[in-house]
Amino acid sequence: MDSKNIVLSVNGIEVIYNHVILVLKGVSLSVPEGSIVAILGGNGAGKTTTLRAISNLLKAERGEVTKGSIELRGERIENLSPAELVKRGVVQVMEGRHCFAHLTIEENLMTGSYTRTDKAEIARNLEKVYSYFPRLKTRRTSQAAYTSGGEQQMCAIGRAIMCNPSIVLLDEPSMGLAPQIVDEVFHIVKDLNSKEKVTFVLAEQNTNMALKYADYGYIMESGRIVMDGPAQDLANNEDVKEFYLGVGGGERKSFKDVKSYKRRKRWLA
Repeated sequence: MDSKNIVLSVNGIEVIYNHVILVLKGVSLSVPEGSIVAILGGNGAGKTTTLRAISNLLKAERGEVTKGSIELRGERIENLSPAELVKRGVVQVMEGRHCFAHLTIEENLMTGSYTRTDKAEIARNLEKVYSYFPRLKTRRTSQAAYTSGGEQQMCAIGRAIMCNPSIVLLDEPSMGLAPQIVDEVFHIVKDLNSKEKVTFVLAEQNTNMALKYADYGYIMESGRIVMDGPAQDLANNEDVKEFYLGVGGGERKSFKDVKSYKRRKRWLA
């Protein structure tokens, strides 16, 4: 990976909850500007915690980064507030959408522009969101509570785009959605990435879909990165196919059982 265009760097971080529970055990990853990077793994692997460490939302759940560093364009950010990170262009779309149920779709979108003061810019951003999510424009006066899961996911992503982000942290975008809607959401993410140059870091259990759209992937198990590489290489890897894509009939349950696998102990560096 070319280090010259790395916009976000996570360097050997450890995360502890409640001063006791060690969740991340030396996680390192790099995100090139203008890319889509996928963090893959099963439930409890540490994907969401990694995103929350980047966006500094850990404190809400009594978590903290105790070792390592996180850098945005070479500047350490692990001690910045979530609001300050939004101003710097780092926005997280939470797992489960978290739309404001009593607000309309358009009102939800407008909450994403709270850091902006230029009304003309806000209006342009709103039209940009509607151009990528025409379904939202149709439902703009509907309360979010009465829209579908797919529409709420689109609203959550659109709300993030209203902030003019340079990096969007997207947590489990496929959760609870029909396959056709998942494909539609990922296709729009790819469009935003290629046309608007938005960098995406997505945590996803749907490995097949994530590797289809991502440029690079990291696979997590038990709070560690156990494998990484270009998305196409991971998609073609026999062990990844068996463990995460449902291809193969072996009885192995994790990468720990792969004799040929050489774990990168970067967290010990």
